[in-house]
Amino acid sequence: MSSAPTATGVPMSAAIEGLGCTLTHGPSGAVIETVPPRDNGGTGARFSPTDLVGAALASCALTTMALQAGREGLAWGNARATVEKRMTPPPRRIAELVLVIEMPREVRPEQRARLEEIARTCPVARSLHPDVKLPMEFRYAG
Repeated sequence: MSSAPTATGVPMSAAIEGLGCTLTHGPSGAVIETVPPRDNGGTGARFSPTDLVGAALASCALTTMALQAGREGLAWGNARATVEKRMTPPPRRIAELVLVIEMPREVRPEQRARLEEIARTCPVARSLHPDVKLPMEFRYAG
């Protein structure tokens, strides 16, 4: 009899001083600092909290493809991504995250659809509200 997998937790903490927030990853101690964007009263000197959502999507899509390619023995190499976050007018929320992924040269044409589907269904993409538009473009060399 198999049991359902249990959710795993990762402790993190946040502390704010003025408008700057320091985020600490519990297991590693890695730190990220955020500030509000200029168009919302901040300085824009660092990632904003909503910027991190876009960065998380790009990172998750790339990482998930690389992990799955390794598990399935698919050709893989180095990839890059850019993401543009677009906000709604007040009340502010993320309306769209436009992701462009430059795929590795090593990816064979017959693997493209599989890897693109993996990116489109990465954990971050599946965690976002359905109202957030997630157009993804995949670019291949040559």
